[in-house]
Amino acid sequence: MAGFFSSLQDGLGGFFETLRNTDWSARLSQLELPAMSVDLLQSIALGIALAACAGLRAWLPIFAVGVSVRLGVLPLGDSFRFLGGNVALTVFAIATVIEVLADKIPVVDHALDALSTFLKPVAGMVLAASVMWTVDDPIVALALGVMVGAPASLVPHTAKATLRGVLSPITAGLAAPILSFLEDVIAFGLVALAILAPFVVAAGFVLFALVTGRFLRKKMTHNPTTPPVTA
Repeated sequence: MAGFFSSLQDGLGGFFETLRNTDWSARLSQLELPAMSVDLLQSIALGIALAACAGLRAWLPIFAVGVSVRLGVLPLGDSFRFLGGNVALTVFAIATVIEVLADKIPVVDHALDALSTFLKPVAGMVLAASVMWTVDDPIVALALGVMVGAPASLVPHTAKATLRGVLSPITAGLAAPILSFLEDVIAFGLVALAILAPFVVAAGFVLFALVTGRFLRKKMTHNPTTPPVTA
């Protein structure tokens, strides 16, 4: 446990030290985007797929990535290889179990959703940045992780929270555990599919985001806010 937190502290300390000591005006002027390649596209697709999974369960895809690294299935950037360590896997496994169980307890699930609004984009960014193994520049990898991971995690999280907000008052909260169980099944399946076929999950996420956005636009158009009546 101490080794894990020591590695995490060293990694975060080095990251913030880099932020403080970097001449950003010069650094950004020299910034070069990586050349487009099949490997880079696969990394981006995998980042989108894993971040989308984080929109349902924050810790599960991180645990899955750690296991995949341990088994040699996924390569990661140098800064994220600690995710496959024994202590890291133990911490992520415990966090996954706690998240899955807590999401089925009334009231606790609402608090978890509120916390997840901040946690899941961070998890999505970490997941997306960690799989950019084809990008040599860590700043570029981090930027891609932010651009790809945060939106990809927020879309399913917002859709899930909206659906629960609609069904919970109707069912007096009885539908929440059922929805939570369905989310578990979907999250586990998506994580496995994301690692095995990232392009499929990424394409499905883009389609889902487009359909959801179009549905919300139509709903807002057909149900405009009624202005208050003045005497």
